[in-house]
Amino acid sequence: MIKKLNTSIKSQKPMRAMLIGLVPCTMAAVYFFGWRSLTLVVFCCLVAYITEVIFETYRGGTPTESIMVSGALLGLSLPPHTPLWIAAVGTVFGVVFGKQVFGGFGKNVFNPAIVGRCFLYVCFPIQITSEWMEPGTWPLGRLASYADVDALTSATPLTTFQQTGALTDIQNLFLGNTAGSIGETCVPAILLGGAYIIYKRAADWRYPVSCLAGAVGLNTVLYLWGVPGVMDPVRNLLAGSLLFAAFFMVTEPVSGCAKIPAKWAYGFLIGCLWIVIRSFSSFPEATSFAILLGNTFGPLFDEVAIMSEQKKKAQAQA
Repeated sequence: MIKKLNTSIKSQKPMRAMLIGLVPCTMAAVYFFGWRSLTLVVFCCLVAYITEVIFETYRGGTPTESIMVSGALLGLSLPPHTPLWIAAVGTVFGVVFGKQVFGGFGKNVFNPAIVGRCFLYVCFPIQITSEWMEPGTWPLGRLASYADVDALTSATPLTTFQQTGALTDIQNLFLGNTAGSIGETCVPAILLGGAYIIYKRAADWRYPVSCLAGAVGLNTVLYLWGVPGVMDPVRNLLAGSLLFAAFFMVTEPVSGCAKIPAKWAYGFLIGCLWIVIRSFSSFPEATSFAILLGNTFGPLFDEVAIMSEQKKKAQAQA
């Protein structure tokens, strides 16, 4: 018997706040890379929603607003001219293997958006890691077509540094006037959205603080030691997806930790892994791998925190 699709969506205030927090990044994406950026984000949200509707109907559950966040995050983490069919493949893979196979919302071990991004990173390296668009410099950005790709592609600041050692101007890095994923280049937009979700308590502030502390701390030590291949801390902080993911991906509550000490360790580990992978591997953008490894250690950190609490209680009662 074929079930009727359950197209309703369960309201979740924290997830709605996350979506609002992503609006500045989306607006910046349109400004710098054109209206196709908005198309890409909306398309990923739609594909994610349809995928969740199918699985939740089969399971007898209800789709949640969190699926829209996963779709928006994946869309904002892609290059501007990513083919829609590739975006669809990554979105479906992330929702299915990052969330639904574990039982749906609240049970996933890994961040669905990161699972989808990592899958695309490995399976479509040319489209995802080596074809980038120079940002426009006028209101509403430039509307690029696939025929313009060869004329518009360029390296990201991280790729340029890894290949040639050249450094990008800090002002361009801060404002977002650089090649990169559509939602990850404009620092003011990221900080504005990040401040909003923390204010609304849709995200725990400990995650971005500990993540950035781990990244900047290790980066500073390696840079002062003169380790080859390590960018200065300021440019490393502003380049790539470090800030965007620290606020919007590391803070994903389900794949994170429950205990406060575990949250600090979790974020700090991801930040350190970020710098290690970015500086010493062939992958200049370390987002996917660092967060997936952090997701893996999250339950362990919670377990250690719980054992520590139990030990302290036992000592207090003795």
